[in-house]
Amino acid sequence: MTATRTAWHIPHYGGPDVLTPVALPMPQPGPNEVLLRVHASAVTRADGMMRKGEPLFARTFLGLRRPRNGMSGTCLSGEVIAVGAEVSRFSVGDMVFGEAGLKFGANSSHICLDQDSVLMPKPAALSHEDAAVLCDGVLTSWHFLRNLGQVKRGDRVLILGGAGSLGSAAVQIAAHMGAQVTATCSGRNASNVERLGANRVIDYTQEDALKQAAEYDVIYDTLGVASFSAAKPALAEAGRYLCPVLTLGRLPAILLSNLVGKKRAIFAATGLEKPERLRAMLSEILQVMEQGHLPPVIDRVYPLSDLVEAHSYVETGHKRGNVVAV
Repeated sequence: MTATRTAWHIPHYGGPDVLTPVALPMPQPGPNEVLLRVHASAVTRADGMMRKGEPLFARTFLGLRRPRNGMSGTCLSGEVIAVGAEVSRFSVGDMVFGEAGLKFGANSSHICLDQDSVLMPKPAALSHEDAAVLCDGVLTSWHFLRNLGQVKRGDRVLILGGAGSLGSAAVQIAAHMGAQVTATCSGRNASNVERLGANRVIDYTQEDALKQAAEYDVIYDTLGVASFSAAKPALAEAGRYLCPVLTLGRLPAILLSNLVGKKRAIFAATGLEKPERLRAMLSEILQVMEQGHLPPVIDRVYPLSDLVEAHSYVETGHKRGNVVAV
């Protein structure tokens, strides 16, 4: 009997209901690949955007009429169960975490990945659920705050959307870097965000954090809820507006801010960094975690068979931290 794996197919762009469970032949690792049994995979806002084909210009590389790859999920944690003949970084039985990247397919029971991709040994102290989400909010926020925003001790940092996967990581990262952290969220999440390290929490339903001339050194818009022009009055003289959500409307501001004035709008796609660079950042993150900092915030854990429900929950925009499928 031929071995199979379970996975989730995206036959065309649309809402959570387009996700279709499928049984596929068990993949065989190529010379430089490892076969993983997936123990946990993230269900992210970015996964939902790719499922919907948004923003529209992203379809130029995702697929014009439907997802070219057609599989769901990017971030995962699991166990190596087979290796190719030329694999040297991993052995059968190793516990690992990482991301499938543009190959997708992390929301499955098994997957083959190149040993030189964004794949790391999983620390024994880290659960598969926690490890599965590190390449989403934690890695992205680390890249934006540390590398792009160059946050340093004493900087005044505003995080727009402090309760989600990127925001909950960003609050912890900025606080760990010694910044004075202000974060926005709904009132129901205020105490959670404060516990993560925010010095001040603003309920966005009651107050516009950008209306004040607060002179923030960095504004990190985790959800793309603002714009550079809206954020600019609240920035210090050489302040940086960071947003991981690239839209056609945001692109001119990114280009023009490098030519005019001292305030900057900055973007760089974390997922397009070279794998070795991303692995180096993950090593930095793991070192901080070993010191007892940056624990991932897990909101809900769903069975992999309930992926449609998991996507629907993420789609509400009210998750606290991360959602995982196991």
